[in-house]
Amino acid sequence: MSQKNGSNGSSGGKPDVAALRAEIKQTRAELGETVQALAAKADVKARAREQVEQTKAKVKAQAAEATGKVRDAALAASEKVRHAAGAGAEAGDGGDQVRRNPIPVAVVLVGIVAAVGVILIVRGRRR
Repeated sequence: MSQKNGSNGSSGGKPDVAALRAEIKQTRAELGETVQALAAKADVKARAREQVEQTKAKVKAQAAEATGKVRDAALAASEKVRHAAGAGAEAGDGGDQVRRNPIPVAVVLVGIVAAVGVILIVRGRRR
């Protein structure tokens, strides 16, 4: 049971050199891809830059959306103001009515003065 000429026990003799070289070439290519993948994961600066860019894009999209909402709300508010201004012009005749009959205004003022006086008296007694 001796082996001849340093063969490794395979029945085919020496392995084909071309096949070994092809296998080495393939292994090197796979190893290169693995090293590149690991280097990409280890490159913290590049990953941070990528995250910053993604965040910038997200913020820009949210800002554009918020700007649109604010613009719509401003248009709606300006319409309400125009409508209220139109109604206020119609209600502007109330000043003439107060000039014609000032008694209700005087009654309201007397009531306010009386309420303030009562509050001051009650506070004075507590001290």
